[in-house]
Amino acid sequence: MPVYKYKAIGSGGRAVEGTITVRSRDEVLAFLRQNGQVPVNVQEFIEGKDIKTLSLFNKVKIKDIAVFCRQFHAMLNAGVTIINCLDILRQQVENKKLRAVCGDMFEQVQKGMTFHESLLKHKSVFPELLINMVAVGEASGNLDTIMERMATHFEKENKLNSKVKGAMVYPIMLGILSVVVVVFMLVFVMPTFVGMFQGAGIELPLPTRMVLAGSNAIRKFWYIFLAVISATAYIISRLSKIPEIKYRTDSMKLKLPVIGITTKKVLTSRLARTLSTLLSSGMPLLQSLEVISKIMGNTKAEEAIQAAKDEVRKGTNLSVPLKKCGIFPPMLISMVKIGEESGSLDDILERTANYYDDEVEEALERTVKLMEPLMLIVMAIVVGGITIAMILPMFGMLQTVQM
Repeated sequence: MPVYKYKAIGSGGRAVEGTITVRSRDEVLAFLRQNGQVPVNVQEFIEGKDIKTLSLFNKVKIKDIAVFCRQFHAMLNAGVTIINCLDILRQQVENKKLRAVCGDMFEQVQKGMTFHESLLKHKSVFPELLINMVAVGEASGNLDTIMERMATHFEKENKLNSKVKGAMVYPIMLGILSVVVVVFMLVFVMPTFVGMFQGAGIELPLPTRMVLAGSNAIRKFWYIFLAVISATAYIISRLSKIPEIKYRTDSMKLKLPVIGITTKKVLTSRLARTLSTLLSSGMPLLQSLEVISKIMGNTKAEEAIQAAKDEVRKGTNLSVPLKKCGIFPPMLISMVKIGEESGSLDDILERTANYYDDEVEEALERTVKLMEPLMLIVMAIVVGGITIAMILPMFGMLQTVQM
């Protein structure tokens, strides 16, 4: 049955909005009148169209997925059916795109599709980890437990991502400020300051003429500069999606002096937490490694996990190929080995993940502290160079006065 969106005026003149699944528009009007509401606007809700429209402007974040899993678990634990869970979520989820997806999933499950299949239909929205875990939960009959574990997992993943993004805020803001200061000096300060010397008939030194030429170019052809910057950003964005280039870039990230260490710790935390979640939910090790090999966020690490899966299939312990790849720290290798020997790999990996979460935070703080002075030095050199170029003509003026 189609889904209709409606707006109406309820008791006391309060505006009411919502969705309802009925056979026709007349049934929506009848429903509203029975509830003492005056219809204002009623239209059919087309999920596919809405989802496509919202895809660019309302991205579903890890935080939204975590809330989705937490709410789903709470309702399943209270005895609510999957269909009713989706019906509730499609009306109350804050993210518009996710709300539209829930509406589509509600329709599909009503038609006989399983929850896992409805998630699979929207694999561009839901992480592959969640889709695979839901399949395990439906097969084993403990979907509520799975959703709770997924909620906890994505909450920790969101916390980790927030730490990484938060650490980059200051360097990015400092970089933007540097560009703004330089552009301001070139466009507004430099011409006025240098024009004074030109009016006095003083020959400008070479550095001043070079900076002045740059200033004039920016003022006259600013749109070309913007076009070049936009085109460069677009080209870099497209190139970064090419598998070969992405692989080389990801490999280089792991080798950089400071950033490489931080990246390895982030990957280690992600591997330990995800593998712990999958194993504790009853997923076999080989299947768990297959899932992890697609969600690490670094193609070099994903290749290493895929190779480890092939080695494990041949009967090798997981700690052996993980050590061989050279990405993960010795502590993780040792903990995996202990977990394999003791039969408590999931529990040990969870503790390891918690440890590396703290390590990531400390590594990010150290990285930012190292980047701050470097960026300040670069900013000082650029701004200082422009300032010197403006001051140099003053020496020529002093020499003219002395003569």
